[in-house]
This record gives sequence, structure tokens and C-alpha cells, in this order.
Amino acid sequence: MSMGAYDNEEHERRERMSSEVDASFDDERNEYRGSVEYESGESTEQLLDQFEEMQSE
Repeated sequence: MSMGAYDNEEHERRERMSSEVDASFDDERNEYRGSVEYESGESTEQLLDQFEEMQSE
């Protein structure tokens, strides 16, 4: 068998594995509390100008 090639049995095995759903994990959403702060030091206009410049390149 050449590199990257596989037979029908391997194809079927991969199909079975990808079609199985593991529902044993906890599917409740985690709740995170806190805040995020950042300072860019640039105004919105400066950031838009920079974005437009990047798009034109």
C-alpha cells in the first residue's frame, strides 16, 4: 500500500469512529466571572486607518 492510501476496511473503520458520539462527558456550560481590561493607546480612527492600510497591502 502506498503512502496516504488505505483500503475499504480502513475507510469503514474511520467512518464508524467519526459517526460515534461520546455523550459521557459533562455538557453543562462553565460559568466564568471576571473582567477583561486592555489599553491599546490608540483611538478608533487610528485603528481603522491601520486596518485599511493592512488591507491595501
